[in-house]
Amino acid sequence: MESPAIQTPLDPKEQPILESVLRIRDALYLLKQDKSSYIRSRDVLPLYEEVTEEVEKLNAVRKDQNRRLAHNRLDYVLDDCFQLISLLFLTVGRNNEAPAVYSLAATVQRLLDHLEEAGFYSAKDLSSITTTLVEMRETIERGKEAHSPALLTLLESRLDKCQIKLEKLQKELAKLSHELASTHETLVSVLRSTAAVNTRSKFSASEVNGLRDQLKKIEDSMKDGNFVDANGTILDNQDEVKLLLHRCWRWTEIVLEREGKIDERFREQYERLLDIRNQLDRLSVTQAWSLRETDLFVYQRKLDRVDEARVNGNFVDAEGKPADLHAQRTLLYLIRRSYAYIYALLISSEPVSEALLPVYNQLQTLRRCLFEVKESGGVSNSRELYPYSMKLNSIDNMRVDGKFYIGNDIPEGQGGVNALLAECYDLVWELRAAVADDKE
Repeated sequence: MESPAIQTPLDPKEQPILESVLRIRDALYLLKQDKSSYIRSRDVLPLYEEVTEEVEKLNAVRKDQNRRLAHNRLDYVLDDCFQLISLLFLTVGRNNEAPAVYSLAATVQRLLDHLEEAGFYSAKDLSSITTTLVEMRETIERGKEAHSPALLTLLESRLDKCQIKLEKLQKELAKLSHELASTHETLVSVLRSTAAVNTRSKFSASEVNGLRDQLKKIEDSMKDGNFVDANGTILDNQDEVKLLLHRCWRWTEIVLEREGKIDERFREQYERLLDIRNQLDRLSVTQAWSLRETDLFVYQRKLDRVDEARVNGNFVDAEGKPADLHAQRTLLYLIRRSYAYIYALLISSEPVSEALLPVYNQLQTLRRCLFEVKESGGVSNSRELYPYSMKLNSIDNMRVDGKFYIGNDIPEGQGGVNALLAECYDLVWELRAAVADDKE
């Protein structure tokens, strides 16, 4: 969790603010670590208010300073605080409030930086990020009356940076014709699939050769070294796609040569990143039942530190010598894949408090089962619906005056859980009505 080692000196006027923010970060981290009970809004909101007060004090101290000055330790600790608060808001189900946006905005910024650096990405990558940015702006707009202008300005600035970078990447893809866009998409998939094979516990040369067959098929469709349309006309703006094809050939060659073996100088970094990627992969499968959003903080920080330790974009060994192409691309793939997992986990977080998640997850499973029964033709008699009805009634009986209580608390996300319960009741009613109609 510590900030980078090389830091800009701290202004003495900022020292009291730093001391307060360090105390708040410790309190947030303890809250995150406590698994003995559910996190509640009343645990998070006072700490959030304290942080915003410190930011306002800091803004007053820095009001005449150049905003582009390098970050000092206080900035890094504040970033930790806002990341933790953001994830805590998600944990208590306050996903649709401005503070919850901070962590996702930071992750989107990282992803866009990496997409630009890599030089290859798909339309699907940008489409998802475009939708996410729109939703984040809507969340910030809704929060203008309820949240500190200091936080909102910070979030808007970050989203503006993301928007500029996104539009730049979109502009590059827009140059491609429909035919070239399809080929480009395939080449991006081949590069990523090769990188995935390269990091598996058991290397498969046959998989890489299968990907090379796709490259051969693309190459065979070219005429005199150019991409052409159905009429044989040379397509415009194809230099980038040709370069990408060349990269694919070269990368598959390197991966086949190395057989998934990393340069020993970078073995430690590789193992660390591989472990993060694998843990996030497992979380993405079991998210609904096992993820507490605050758990993502540690993964984010570990990735940030490895990412920021690069020198001029390169990974370097203990003697300062840069990694070879295989190690460089392998480590970058693991970082980028891990950020992508974090992004996917954040955007799929449900606006329901962790206290209500067990009930919410049971209802989602019930709804899925009922949909499957409906799609497969329904039930032959109403008795087959008894197990579903009994489960729904047992969940319904947990409510008091239409609300789910955990102890004396009314957790966030009541609307979502009640809507899901009502939907399940409607599905049972439809299935029962269909049986009655068949009898008539």
